[in-house]
Amino acid sequence: MRVLGVLFAAAGLFSASAADLDPLLKGIEERYNKAKTIQADFVQTYTYRGRKTTEKGTLFLRKPGRMRWQYSTPAGKLWVSDGEFVYSFDPEEKRVEKSKLKDAGDLRAPLAFLLGKLNFHDDFRQFQSSPDGADTRIVALPKSDKFPYTEVAFTASPAFLIKRLSVKGADGSTMDYVFDNEKKDPLLTEALFKFTAPPDVAVVDSSKVAQ
Repeated sequence: MRVLGVLFAAAGLFSASAADLDPLLKGIEERYNKAKTIQADFVQTYTYRGRKTTEKGTLFLRKPGRMRWQYSTPAGKLWVSDGEFVYSFDPEEKRVEKSKLKDAGDLRAPLAFLLGKLNFHDDFRQFQSSPDGADTRIVALPKSDKFPYTEVAFTASPAFLIKRLSVKGADGSTMDYVFDNEKKDPLLTEALFKFTAPPDVAVVDSSKVAQ
């Protein structure tokens, strides 16, 4: 699953041709397409109708399609993909939501693009960029309007490391991520991406709903 998108026209941004950004985009593609696993600390801020919620934890990625968002704040919260299904566990509500990864409307799902064959020019039709210190901030317009988001902006370092990611949802919400302490190709076992609900937790399975 690959992602990112909509026109950003704020002061300080300048339009960039594909050729201008090609070295940076190619470097990012090479870094993440070659990685088999990734681990990074994250701070996640969700904004909707003026209200903000900030959470943090550790993200684990493994090809193909495995993701584990393990939260330290709030403690015990999990969002796990086994490559086919997504399990979202909230220990306070004692509830698990199960859905198909390809149908997940959650704004964490777009990071699955890091686990596929990342090719910016296949997925995006227009790019804008601006300097962010020594880094570069890029906003790309997607070729498809069928995703549950309207924009993804990302900040990349000269070493092709994605340090920040911002996803705008079709509902007007925004999910911002700041990544730190990224490790490329750490040993991550398959068991890390398996989820079994505790016996006293309700499971809501939307994966069986007819499309």
